[in-house]
Amino acid sequence: MVDDKRLIWRVRRGDKQALRQIYEKYKDELFTIACLLLNDNSAAQDILHNVFVAFAAGAGHFRLYGSLRCYLITRVVNSVRQNSQEKMYQVVEVDRSMRSGSGSAGREQEVLAGESSELLVEALSKLPLSQREVIILHLLGSMKFREIAGLQDITLSTAESRYRYGLDKVRSVLHSEVKE
Repeated sequence: MVDDKRLIWRVRRGDKQALRQIYEKYKDELFTIACLLLNDNSAAQDILHNVFVAFAAGAGHFRLYGSLRCYLITRVVNSVRQNSQEKMYQVVEVDRSMRSGSGSAGREQEVLAGESSELLVEALSKLPLSQREVIILHLLGSMKFREIAGLQDITLSTAESRYRYGLDKVRSVLHSEVKE
């Protein structure tokens, strides 16, 4: 794969193909993060669109100090926060395209994986946004707690606590779902 810094260099010079490559490289992961934070596929798609439009518009002045992936994840999270201040979220079923399932797995395994994924998404949706954000950024975004703490403007121990308490709540919700 082409190095992100080289792609940014090309985008700054007006190369639309480089911008398309960045979009293709990160769109699925960013959409998944936005969707899990918002519980709304349509709003997640809007966030993704707005993040890339803003990225493209500011590419001429853009300086990358860390990884492009972390930068884009941060932009998505900040957009979700801004969106959360503007309206209340509705819980909707997550699009099947987000669910993991091996193409070679049998139909039974695929159904079980889909059901497990639905339960997990539902459990995550019951968490406060601050805890959900830490869990998603750490597990899906592969961000370190120090990075998450900086993003949320909290201490490292608070980020770790939000993660731990959030996981405990998810386990509790999943445990109660299984018993029913």
